[in-house]
This record gives sequence, C-alpha cells and structure tokens, in this order.
Amino acid sequence: SLYNLASLELRENLLTYLPESLAQLQRLEELDLGNNELYHLPETIGALFNLKDLWLDGNQLAEIPQEVGNLKNLLCLDVSENKLECLPEEISGLTSLTDLLVSQNLLQVLPDGIGKLRRLSILKVDQNKLTQLTDSIGDCESLTELVLTENQLQSLPKSIGKLKKLNNLNADRNKLTSLPKEIGGCCSLNVFSIRDNRLSRIPSEISQATELHVLDVAGNRLTYLPISLTTLKLKALWLSDNQSQPLLTFQTDTDPETGEKILTCVLLPQMPSEPGCQDNLPRCGALESLVNEMSDETWNERAVNRVSAIRFLEDEKDEDDNEMRTLLRRATPHPGELKNMKKTVENLRNDMNAAKGLDSNKNEVNNAIDRVTTSV
Repeated sequence: SLYNLASLELRENLLTYLPESLAQLQRLEELDLGNNELYHLPETIGALFNLKDLWLDGNQLAEIPQEVGNLKNLLCLDVSENKLECLPEEISGLTSLTDLLVSQNLLQVLPDGIGKLRRLSILKVDQNKLTQLTDSIGDCESLTELVLTENQLQSLPKSIGKLKKLNNLNADRNKLTSLPKEIGGCCSLNVFSIRDNRLSRIPSEISQATELHVLDVAGNRLTYLPISLTTLKLKALWLSDNQSQPLLTFQTDTDPETGEKILTCVLLPQMPSEPGCQDNLPRCGALESLVNEMSDETWNERAVNRVSAIRFLEDEKDEDDNEMRTLLRRATPHPGELKNMKKTVENLRNDMNAAKGLDSNKNEVNNAIDRVTTSV
C-alpha cells in the first residue's frame, strides 16, 4: 500500500492524465508532475489535504479545478508554462501559500481572492497577458517579490503602496504610462525595475522608499528625474542600455512648466525606441569572429550584439548579386570591452609568436641533422 507515501515525483514522464485513485494518498506532502502532457486535473486533487508542494509546470493545463482551494496546507504552487487563461477564485482558500508561480501562461487578470493569501511571499506572473492588476494585491501583506515582466499593464494600482515588505518589484516590458505616487509606501523596496515601458515621469514620492538601492528605468520616455532621488542611497540608476556605469553625474535644472527643481544628465531626455526595429538586422561577422575567440566571461553579450544598419533609399540594386547595398556598423564598445579585446588580441599574437619560435627551432635542428648526415 502507498497510503503512507509522502513524496511522489513523476516529472517528465509524458503523462496525459491522472487517476482518480490519486486521492487515496492522504499523507502525500510533495507531488511533482512537471513537464508532462496533462490537459486537466481531476477534482479529487483537492482531497490531498496534507500536500505542501505541488509542481504542475510545463504541462498543457487550460484551467485549474476549484477544488484546489481545499489544500489548506499548501506552501508552493507552480503552474508556470501552461495555457491557463484564469485562476479560480477559490485560490483564496490556500491560506498557507508562500510561493505562487504562474509565469508563461495566458492570464489577463488575477482573481480578487488573491488578496486573502496573507502569507504569500513570492508571486511571479511574468509573460502573461495581464492588462490590469487587481487592487486586492495590496492585501498580500507578506509579499517580498512581485514579478510582472512582459505583460500589457498600463498602470499599477494605488494599493501597491501597502506592500510594506516588498523587496523586489519587476514590471519590465509592459505598457506603463505612469506610476502611482503611493509607490513610495513600499518602504522595504530594494530593487525596482520598470525598463521598456512608456513612462514620461517618475513621481517624487519614490524617495519615500528609503531602502531603494537599484532603480532601472531604461527604455522609457523620461525627460527628467525628480530631485528627491538625491535623498536615496542608490547604488545603481539605469537610464540606458548604453550606460557604462551604474551611476551618472546629474545636474539640477528647473522645469519650465512647473518651476520645480529637477535632475537631468546626458542621457535625458530618453529617446523611445521602436519595438522590434533591430530584430531583423543582419549581424556583423568581423567583430563576431573576434568575440568568439575571447575567453573572458565578463564580455557583455548584449553589447556584442548591438548592430546598426544604414540603408540608402535611392541606391539601385547591384547588377551582380541583385541585393541592396547596406552599410553596417557596430556601436562603439565601452572602454572595458576594448580592454578585453586588446588583451585577447595580445594573447593571440603571443601564441602565434611562440608557435613561430617553435617552428624556427625545429628548422634549425633539421638543418643541423642534414649537415651531420652530409659530412658523414
């Protein structure tokens, strides 16, 4: 009998269904069904009252039965990489839940009942289709990490300022046009990343998040920064992908519209980039071949892949290859990258010189042997 079974791992077994008899495993605490071919879960899964960890990632689930809300002892629920379009409202019954992972699904909203998960510490909802974030998120009083990357959010609820324990907030690659001033209420916030959105300003109240050390606002439409940022002990403030250092030198200025003092620098105002404009650009092979020779792991791959293309619209097609002539250039490497390139080239040159030296010695030995053989 498997009645006393506490842990069951069935990951990567091409399972297409689960038997109803699974409910008989009354003492089961860990159930791993990740990376299978499950299209639905039996309602009896709600009878596993002692379950603490449930992994369902990497399946084909379009919904979760409402009976899952009966799992009062569940600590971790991973349903990432499925085809979920919604979560049942009954998820509010998971009162012990600390980790909820629903990345890479098709969710457009989160249920209001999520606010009843008072012990929830980690919530990952990245790579979904969220258009709004429920106000009840502010009731998740234990939340320390909130990942909203790659959704379609246009705003964040004011209630987010109630998350006093929130340490990491990531909302990169959304459609945010503004931030609520209540964001300053996140008094434990350490890392705040909102790159690649549509923000035109940052509320001055952000300075109330006194524990903030990393602020990433690259890829937005900011014209200036609030002067209140100078009261924070920032270790990194990212404004651009081309930024070579985590912190910049800022100058104070005056907003001509409001008369308020503001911060500006050489990277402001930000220039909005057109999404996908570089996706189809050809790669430059000359520098690529050099990079492939390099052994220094500190080389920044993103910097390596920066390519610019200039097309001459009036150019006629070449009669030989019938292709439009294109001038390609790479962005100028940062000083650190140039140093790595120089080091690699010098190592290659030394290796070549050493190899030439060995060949020269070998030739001298061969000549000496020939002379000895001739004299004999």
